[in-house]
Amino acid sequence: MKSMTCKQLGGACDLMFQAETFEEIAEMSKNHGMEMFRADDEPHLEAMKKMRKLMQSPEAMQEWFKNKKQEFEALKED
Repeated sequence: MKSMTCKQLGGACDLMFQAETFEEIAEMSKNHGMEMFRADDEPHLEAMKKMRKLMQSPEAMQEWFKNKKQEFEALKED
C-alpha cells in the first residue's frame, strides 16, 4: 500500500489517498475531484483549471501521467 496526497496528484488539499496501484489512487483522486467540483470548492476548481489546460495537449497530459506514476512507483510501502 502506498500513499499520495491530493496536492501530489495535482489537487488542492492534503487529503491522503492509499492504494496498491497508481491506477487505483488516480481513480480515488478523480472521485475526490468530482466531489469538490460539486461542492464548488474554489481551491480545487482552480486546480482543475490548470489540469484542463494541461489536458489540451495529449502529449503533455501523457507525460504528466507518466511522471506521477513513476513518483507513485518510487514511493516506499506504507
